[in-house]
Amino acid sequence: MLDYLLTEEQIMVRDLARKIAQEKVLPVRAELDEKEIFPWDIMKIFAEADLCGLWIPEKYGGFGQSVMAFCLATEEISRVCGGVGVTFAATGLGGTPILLFGTEEQKQKYLPALASGKKLAAFGLTEANAGSDASGLETTATKDGDYFILNGTKQWITNGGEAETYSVVAITDKTTGPRGATAFILEKDTPGFTFGKKEKKMGIRCSATRELVFQDCKIHKSQILGKEGMGFIVAMRTLDMTRPGIGAQAVGIAQGALDESIKYARQRVQFGKPIISIQAIQHMLADMATQIEASRALVYSVARLVDSGSKEFTKEASMAKLIASDTAMFVTTQAVQILAGYGYMREYPVEKMMRDAKITQIYEGTNQIQRNQIGLALVKESAKK
Repeated sequence: MLDYLLTEEQIMVRDLARKIAQEKVLPVRAELDEKEIFPWDIMKIFAEADLCGLWIPEKYGGFGQSVMAFCLATEEISRVCGGVGVTFAATGLGGTPILLFGTEEQKQKYLPALASGKKLAAFGLTEANAGSDASGLETTATKDGDYFILNGTKQWITNGGEAETYSVVAITDKTTGPRGATAFILEKDTPGFTFGKKEKKMGIRCSATRELVFQDCKIHKSQILGKEGMGFIVAMRTLDMTRPGIGAQAVGIAQGALDESIKYARQRVQFGKPIISIQAIQHMLADMATQIEASRALVYSVARLVDSGSKEFTKEASMAKLIASDTAMFVTTQAVQILAGYGYMREYPVEKMMRDAKITQIYEGTNQIQRNQIGLALVKESAKK
């Protein structure tokens, strides 16, 4: 691995996350995946280790609002288990709208509990007819004096049903297009707010994915994030901030698959010698390692760009998520091929890694949407020259 000139604190975070992943996650990852067990016990360990607040400022009990540290921890956890990795990271997705757009009162109320790990968060944007096209939202929030009445359903929400704090986007004015959406903070026990069944997924099976159901759910206007009509801005800014984290998850999954591939190739003997001595296998490993390092370098660079206070990083965040998730899918597929029949069996972890890798190309904006974002940014940049 390249020397990324990490600070002492960043190295501490990385090493601590790696230690917990190896000692606590590795022994149970197969069971968590097979039985689809939400990893509450492991989340409590992360909380005790003060890893839950890496992305939150110190004044709210966090590490200091470091996207880089958050990415380092997410990568190390995902290197062992992508499902546990996304469970850890999804609170960052759910809490980032509060961090970016919350009032001081809202931040004081919600962020310390997230930083301590006492509560988890989730982000509610996707619907049956609104995924890549967020303008297709159908969940409504109808004004009623000082309150809003929410009706509708959010789909495929990570940490759904397990989290206590939710950032949700709903339509408050159907006549104004993208300016007609508003973001709200909701708490789990709000009357009229319930959950659908836990979804059965291809990968990241220990992670909880459920519908959020709103039926005449009454919330006070003080729970608006930002201002009325800023919902799409809240959502897009949030995704820009969190996409490096998905990139880190993907890099971690890919690195875990490479680790397993090398380990197996050194042990597996064919034609009288370990298969790692065969040039065809070496070339496969070389391509895997090169793409992982290139992806890691971009993810880290974008994380540092975000931490620098830059206001413009949509294109770069999309690039990081795009290359890392495509790499994860490529590397895990190659890993299954290297392990051959063993790679296809549940006894070995690379089939799980391949299943886990696929979702990184889909959630928080499909990779086709990332290419759209990058292309639009290039068009805008060229027009300025």
